[in-house]
Amino acid sequence: MQNHSIFHPEGHSEKIDRLIVLPFMKSVDIALKSIRVRFFRSLITTVSLILAVSFLSFTRVGSDVANGLLATGEPSLRQALIRSGYDLRPEDVSVGNSPKQQWIIVLSLLVCVVGIVNAQLMAVTERFREIGTMKCLGALDRFILRLFLLEAGIQGLIGSGAGAVIGGTFALVNFFLRFGTVSITTLSWTQAGLSVAIATLVGCALSLIGVMYPAMVAARMQPVEAMRVEQ
Repeated sequence: MQNHSIFHPEGHSEKIDRLIVLPFMKSVDIALKSIRVRFFRSLITTVSLILAVSFLSFTRVGSDVANGLLATGEPSLRQALIRSGYDLRPEDVSVGNSPKQQWIIVLSLLVCVVGIVNAQLMAVTERFREIGTMKCLGALDRFILRLFLLEAGIQGLIGSGAGAVIGGTFALVNFFLRFGTVSITTLSWTQAGLSVAIATLVGCALSLIGVMYPAMVAARMQPVEAMRVEQ
């Protein structure tokens, strides 16, 4: 632990208080233990994130596979993509998401954020006494805020990573069943990996955005108010 002393502003050497600042890795350990204790609550939040990110990853990787097929210049593959629902004009050399797909992606991500906010607010309500106890023991607002952000970051990384891999895998399987091995051999794996990474980063960002307001509510809570709440 790191000890920080607070002195009088006038410069006197008399010590009036001492704060105990926990190392960052200790905060991570506390966050992991909190997730394990509330495993099923955390699982619900993580699953909603997995579903949203997997859809995003499925769409992006699917577009990468379609672009690989389109890049071959084979008229038969182009016609097969059109029959599959892709709106391609004669001059198009790449595949993009339709406005309908984009709206569906945005709405799914918004629903995910709302679900995370709701779950985290309920978590704050359940942890009134825990937060009050930590504050009575000297925890500062920034420590409470950091704790919630760490928990959300860990859940976000796990959920987003799993969702991105699942969505990308389903996209590859879907195109393989419809187009055969040519969908795999023409794919730019670098671009597909980038799409999976982007989906993971988006999921992590959503998790942190969703927990920001509940975390600030928890951090600003007065110890006395938190301790006298009946569970």
